[in-house]
Amino acid sequence: MHKRKLIEVALPLEAINRESAREKSIRHGHPSTLHLWWARRPLAAARAVLFAQLVDDPSSDPSLNEEEQRAERERLHGIIERLVVWENIRDERLLEEARQEILKSTDGNPPPILDPFAGGGTIPLEAQRLGLEAHASDLNPVAVLINKALIEIPPKFRDQSPVFPGLAESQIRQWKGAEGLAADVRAYGQWMRDQAEERIGHLYPKATLPDGSKATVIAWIWARTVTCPNPACGIEMPLVRSWWLGKKKGKEAYVVPTVVADADHPSGQRVAFDIGHSLAGAPTKENDGTVGRLGGRCIACESSVPLKYIREQGRAGRMDQKLMSVVAEGNRQRVYLAPTEVHVQAADLQRPEDVPEGTLPTNPRDFKTPNYGITTWADLFTNRQLVALTTFSDLVAEARERVLADGGTQEYADGVATLLGFGISKATDYHNALCAWRSDVKNEGIGHLFARQAIPMVWDFCEANPLSASSGNMRDQWTWVGKALERLVPDASGHADQADASSRSYEGVLVSTDPPYYDNIGYSDLSDFFYVWLRRTLRAVHSDLLSTMLVPKAEELVANPYRHDGKEGARAFFEEGFRSVFARAREAARDDYPITVWYAFKQSEVDGSGEASTGWETLLDGMIRSGWEITSTWPNRSELSNRMIASGTNALASSIVLSLRPRPESAPTTDRRGFIAALEAELPDALRKLQQGQIAPVDLPQAAIGPGMSVFSRYSGVIENDGSKMTVRSALARINEILDRVLSEQEGDFDATTRFAIAWYRQHGYGIGTFGDADNLARARNTSVETMRRNEILTSAAGKVALIKPADLPSDYDVFSDDHTSAWEALHHLIKTLEREGIAPAGDFLQAALSRPDGAVEADLVKELAHLLFRFAEKQGWTKDALSFNNVVTSWPDVLDAAKRAADARPLATQAVIDFEPEED
Repeated sequence: MHKRKLIEVALPLEAINRESAREKSIRHGHPSTLHLWWARRPLAAARAVLFAQLVDDPSSDPSLNEEEQRAERERLHGIIERLVVWENIRDERLLEEARQEILKSTDGNPPPILDPFAGGGTIPLEAQRLGLEAHASDLNPVAVLINKALIEIPPKFRDQSPVFPGLAESQIRQWKGAEGLAADVRAYGQWMRDQAEERIGHLYPKATLPDGSKATVIAWIWARTVTCPNPACGIEMPLVRSWWLGKKKGKEAYVVPTVVADADHPSGQRVAFDIGHSLAGAPTKENDGTVGRLGGRCIACESSVPLKYIREQGRAGRMDQKLMSVVAEGNRQRVYLAPTEVHVQAADLQRPEDVPEGTLPTNPRDFKTPNYGITTWADLFTNRQLVALTTFSDLVAEARERVLADGGTQEYADGVATLLGFGISKATDYHNALCAWRSDVKNEGIGHLFARQAIPMVWDFCEANPLSASSGNMRDQWTWVGKALERLVPDASGHADQADASSRSYEGVLVSTDPPYYDNIGYSDLSDFFYVWLRRTLRAVHSDLLSTMLVPKAEELVANPYRHDGKEGARAFFEEGFRSVFARAREAARDDYPITVWYAFKQSEVDGSGEASTGWETLLDGMIRSGWEITSTWPNRSELSNRMIASGTNALASSIVLSLRPRPESAPTTDRRGFIAALEAELPDALRKLQQGQIAPVDLPQAAIGPGMSVFSRYSGVIENDGSKMTVRSALARINEILDRVLSEQEGDFDATTRFAIAWYRQHGYGIGTFGDADNLARARNTSVETMRRNEILTSAAGKVALIKPADLPSDYDVFSDDHTSAWEALHHLIKTLEREGIAPAGDFLQAALSRPDGAVEADLVKELAHLLFRFAEKQGWTKDALSFNNVVTSWPDVLDAAKRAADARPLATQAVIDFEPEED
C-alpha cells in the first residue's frame, strides 16, 4: 500500500492562493519577465504543489494518533506557507529545510520531475528551486528555448564570474547562482545598444521643443489612412480610435485634425495635425476618433465609411499611414509636438531584405489584421522597426564572437547569445505597428501588442524609439532578463527538449504538468510572432530546434476549429490526443507518487447548475479512461477569494490542480448503490479534513470533488440501474448531493441555539419570519425564542422574528459575562469585530471566547459553522453574507495567531488551556 502524500489530504490553500494573487503584481526579477508566454501558473502554487506531491501526509505514519497527525500536518503546512512567499524564493535555509523534508519522504532519492507541456517553464523551474532534477519538454520551440534559458543554461555556469572585460574586477564580490551570467547579458546588451546607435542612430532624430532646445523622442504616433470613398471628397482620411494623447489633470493633450488645401494631393486637400491642450476644445465622447466597430467617418465630408470598404482598401494595398504626433522627453512629463517633415522623412525607408517572412494564420478568432491586408509577419512592423530589429538581431552574432574573444567558452558564448536573443524577441512586443499609445492618467505611454492572447487590428499606433530610455527601449530588455536570472536558484540540473507529449518516453520520471486547456489559447499560431525573430537571431546557436520556417502546428494539442474541420472535429482531436498522452504516461507510471495536472476553468464553460463544463468533463473523463484514479482536486486562484465573491464569480477557481494515481488493472466495477455508499462512508472525513485546513468556503465544493472523484475513479466502471456506465457528469452530481447532505448533517455537532439559528437562517437569512414558525423550530431543538431574544441572537416583536446581523450586534458585548454562549454567537461577534476593528481585536475576542471556563466555544466548530453558512448564503445569492463567512475563514490563521499572542500576554495564573498549535521542541 502506497503512502498518501500531503497533496492527497490537505493543503494550506488560502495561503497559497493569497500569494498566487499577490504574485501577479510582482514584475522585477519574476521569471515571466525573461520572455512572454501565455497562461503561466503562479510560481507560488507550483512550488507548493511539488512539495506536497512528494512529502508524505502524516496519516501515512501509523505510529501517530489523530491529534499528532494534525499537529505534524500543520507543521508541514507552515513550511509551505513560508515557501510560497515571493521574498523567500532565494532563502537558502528555508529551501534546504524543504529539501530535507522531500528527502525524508523519498528515502533520500527524489524522482526527477517532468513537465511534458512545459510552456513558460513554471513547473520545471520550481522543481529545480526545490533541488529536484528538472525535465521540460514541449512541441513548441519557443517554449523549449524559454525552458533552456530558465533551467538548462544557468546551472551550467552557476557561481561563475562574468567575462566582459573589467566587469569582474570592478565588482569585487562572490558571484552566486546566475549573477555572473546576468551581468554579462546586461554588459553585452549595452555594447549591442551602443553599436546600434552608431549604425542607425540617425534614423531617430531628436525633437525640437518650443523653446528651441532638443529632446529625445519617446515615440511617433501614426494613423492608418484610406481614401474617402465619397467621389466629391477623396481625401486621405485618417482612421483614429481616439484623438487623446494624455489625460493627466492640468497636462491634457490631444491631436487636433484640420482639413487644409493641398494642390499636390489629387483631392486638392489633406488633413493636417496639430496639438491641443485647452479643455474647451478637447475631444468629447461624440467626436473622439474616426473609426469604431462598425466603420469610419471622414472628417472632411462627414461621410460614413463602412468597415467593408476599409477592409477592401487594405487588402488591395491601398492603406497608408500618416504621422500625427511626436512624443518627446520633457521635464518629468511628456511633450507632445506636431509632426514635422524631418520626422516624416526619417521614417521613410525601404524594407530591408533579410526580414522574417511567413504568412499569418487564417485564424479569425485570434488574428484580425489579415482582414485588412496585413498578411505576413513582416507586415506587422514599420520599415524603420524592421531596420532596427534586423540590426540588433545581427549584433547578437557579433556579441557571441566577442564573448569567445573575451575568454568565454563556446558553450558560454552560446548561452549568452541565447539570452541576448531573448532581448530582441521581447522587444518585438513593443516595436511593432500594433502598439497603441496609452493616454490614460496612470499609464500614459507606450503600450505593447500582447495585452491579450491575440493579434488585433490597431488603427492609430505608436512607434517607440528603441534607443531612448523610455518604455520598450532595447537596453531595458536585457535589464529585465538579467533581473530574472539573478532570482533563479540553479542548484540542480535541468534539461529542456523538443518532444511531442503523446509519443515521448515517461520512464523514470514523475509528471507534474500544465496541459493546454481545450481551445483557450492557440499557442503555436501566436508564438510564431516571436519564433520568426528567434530563428533569424539564434539559428546558428540552436540549428535543430529552429530548423522549421514556423512553429509545428499539426500535432499541437489544442481544439482549434479552423484547423480541425469545425467544432466537432476539434473536440474529437483534443479528446483523443489528451487520452493518448495520459495513457502513455500511465504505461510508465510509478506507484509510490501521484502525478499532478493543472486545469484552467473558464466561467463560460459552466452550465446553469454550476457543476459541469465541456473542458472539465473532458479532462476528468480522459484521465479515468486512461487508467488513472483521481485522488484530489485543489482550486488555485490568481484572484483573491473575497474579490471573486464580490464580483459574483465565486463558483469557480481560476484553475484546479489534480493529483492522480495509476488505477490497478484489476480494479473492480460497482453499481450505483455501491458508489453512493462509498461516498457516504468516505466523504465526511475528507470534508472535515478540508475544513480543518486553510481552505476558504468558496473553494470547498471544488476541493470536495477530489475525494469524491477518488471514489468514482478507483472503479473500472460504475454501473447505472439501466446497465450503462455512469458518466462523469452524473458522478459530479452525486458528489454534490452527498456534499450538501454531509454539510447538513454537521448541524448535529452544534449546540441547540446554533442548530435553531442554522435552520432559521437557511429559510430566512437575516430576513423576517413569523413567531409561530420560530417557536415551533425552537421547541424542536430544546430552546425558546425568548431565551434567544435575551441572549441577543434574534429580535422578537409584534409576532415577527429575525436573526441579528453581525453589523447590528452591540459593541460592548462581553463573552465572559454572558451566562450562555454558543457557536452562533461566537461566530457573529467574531465577524463583527473582524470587520469593524481588524485582526488583532478579533484575536483578542476569540481568545476570550475559547477561555470560558465552561468550554462552550470550540474553535473548530466556529470555523465549521462559517463553512456551513457560506454554503447556504451562496446558494441563495446572499453575496454580502457569503463574503463575511468566507472572510472569517480566510482570515482564520491570522486571527488564531493573534489569539495566541493575546493568550501569551495574559498573566500565567489567569491563562486557560487553549487548543493552539503545539510549540516545537
